Amino acid sequence: MSYDHRRRSRSRSRDRYGGNFGGSRGYDTGGFGAMGGGGGFGFGGGGGSSFMNSGLGARLHSQDWNHIQLTKFEKNFYIEHPDVSRLTPEEVDNVRRKHDITIVAGRNVPHPIVTFEQAGFPDYILHEVAQAGFVAPTPIQIQGWPVAMSGRDMVGIAETGSGKTLAFLLPAIVHINAQPYLQRGDGPIVLVMAPTRELAVQIQEECNKFGKSS
Repeated sequence: MSYDHRRRSRSRSRDRYGGNFGGSRGYDTGGFGAMGGGGGFGFGGGGGSSFMNSGLGARLHSQDWNHIQLTKFEKNFYIEHPDVSRLTPEEVDNVRRKHDITIVAGRNVPHPIVTFEQAGFPDYILHEVAQAGFVAPTPIQIQGWPVAMSGRDMVGIAETGSGKTLAFLLPAIVHINAQPYLQRGDGPIVLVMAPTRELAVQIQEECNKFGKSS
């Protein structure tokens, strides 16, 4: 599924709210990343650098997945809110049009949500969202959360400060908590890639803030 959102006339939403973690809280709503762990969730927001000549992964061997027994895991945690289920096709189109959301491709794309409660997050995540002082989901979250919570693939394009980080981070926390504890040698449940170290640090800070109560 592909999704494109670029606001043309509205002012950009603020990237940070409050101070820093531990006192008044700071939340960065921008970012660039990709979520794994059943379904993929990628976001474009800027350029990056090349690791082709770094030598990373030089000793890795190809895997024959036809002879590897993978542990089955649940990746669909989305329960559509009754208010969302009742939306007519015309109402769904109106929500997307209002928020400049364009669905480029995809089949049976989940309906957009308009409130945090409709996203199907557990209470501990909704508590952190309320503590952050957010009023309503941003366009990338309105369409992205139902897709990510369903464990489906998505590529989303949105400008800086549009809430991309939380668009993949909050569903990622749900996916992480639903999996068994990792054993020695296990790979990550969620992988986030960022084009710069500074952005990676910012994303890590958001993970700490929203993941600490899970």
